[in-house]
Amino acid sequence: MTAGSLALHIRAASISDWEVLAALRDLPGVRSGTLRLPFAPPEQTRRWLESLTENDMVIVAELEGQIVGLAGLHRHKGRRRHAADIGMSVHDDYRRRGIGKALLEALTEAADRWLGILRIELTVFTDNEAAIGLYRNAGFVTEGVLKSYALRDGAYADVFAMARLRA
Repeated sequence: MTAGSLALHIRAASISDWEVLAALRDLPGVRSGTLRLPFAPPEQTRRWLESLTENDMVIVAELEGQIVGLAGLHRHKGRRRHAADIGMSVHDDYRRRGIGKALLEALTEAADRWLGILRIELTVFTDNEAAIGLYRNAGFVTEGVLKSYALRDGAYADVFAMARLRA
């Protein structure tokens, strides 16, 4: 896989990645696109990785040996077992290089070809035009707007609820 002209390696996240992933998740641009709070203890990321189950697929993107992206597919249980949530983060300094696209393609392919997931859901802040474009290009459609969904930088922000149904 390539991101720009450089080789990109997608692999499963490992518990041993926790410190690097904690730093990535705490970058201002990454945090702004998630529900993560500032000053989260790094050990919170280690505990999160340790708590993953067979219903979770978490992957990282490495560029020249450095983790530059993180994405997860989290399957629901019971009568919603056909559906999963997806979340993604790309390092602030490596955006617009195809990393998000590569992570999204890896997870949607796993969902379609290996996990039998019919529906993938996500929320995205309505002002995150790059992410919205990426998701639309991957077949996600907007199903609604959730008003004042989260407090972000002192103001309540709206999100789009988007989903992709496997054809």
